[in-house]
Amino acid sequence: MKFNLVIEIDSDGRYVVECTDLPGCLSEGDTLKEAIENINEAIVGCLRSRLKVAGEQIKIPSFKRRISMSIDATAYG
Repeated sequence: MKFNLVIEIDSDGRYVVECTDLPGCLSEGDTLKEAIENINEAIVGCLRSRLKVAGEQIKIPSFKRRISMSIDATAYG
């Protein structure tokens, strides 16, 4: 998967990274390398959290042959 990142340097000289594809997913670091490593961990954490919450929200319908359903994972998280 590819994610869009916005990287800025704050007033203290730290790198701040936001993953714009996952609202609220951001991290920082003293160096660009550290900030990228931290945002990678944050992305994994955000995805795990959203999947866990989405799984808890799924209602399993009763069915006889086949069902079709979609899950909006962006609504959780």
